[in-house]
Amino acid sequence: MTRPGDTWSVPPMQMHISHEDVHVWRAFVSSQGMNTARLYDILTAEEREKAGRFHFAQHRHTFIATRGVLRLILARYTGIEAPAIRFGYGPHGKPFLANDEGAAGLSFNMSHSHGLALYAIACKRRVGIDVEYISGDLAAERIAEHFFSPAEVAALRSLPAEVQNQAFFNCWTRKEAMVKAIGDGLSFPLDAFDVTLAPGEPAALLAIRTPNQDIGRWMLHALYPADGYVAALAVEGYGWRLQCWQWDDM
Repeated sequence: MTRPGDTWSVPPMQMHISHEDVHVWRAFVSSQGMNTARLYDILTAEEREKAGRFHFAQHRHTFIATRGVLRLILARYTGIEAPAIRFGYGPHGKPFLANDEGAAGLSFNMSHSHGLALYAIACKRRVGIDVEYISGDLAAERIAEHFFSPAEVAALRSLPAEVQNQAFFNCWTRKEAMVKAIGDGLSFPLDAFDVTLAPGEPAALLAIRTPNQDIGRWMLHALYPADGYVAALAVEGYGWRLQCWQWDDM
């Protein structure tokens, strides 16, 4: 399912990003091959305490791995030592860089599912990302009826049964990426906008029905980071170029 256009390159140690760039990083964060002890060492005391509250070891590992890799990635852009990176949180919980130096204009978002994490990095524009493992045991139609817009539910039902599961995850990741990019949390309902969902159809925002939001402000991009996964990237504005990086510092 990996799309030919998605090339995951080996990154340089020091990264530069302009307002015309959007970077997406892919990291395989399963327990195999991941130096969890090293990543744990760069977490803050608060993050270590949070990790310790997870009941299951796999959930604890995932938190340590995804947060540690995030710190190491951001360190490449900012020049700040990974343990010294500070996060703030918006009114609806979206994280941002709170360091005074080295982080001006840098925005980020992350998502993970079944051992795969994606990180979106942008400069002076909002960005959101979502990745999902395509599971065949979800009650997709009932979930769609509850969260999708009427137009999306109708589009989903119009497709052949054999592609509806793929279409469901296309729609879900695009909607989640949009909500995360906007940063309004649950106050921005999933059924307040429409996205494309049919397999093979380009990712796009079709309509938006909330105050102070302009359909022309946002772009959606579909990603297929590995077999069995689907992802979506939502970016504020146009005229940007995408680069995809493979996290290789284990």
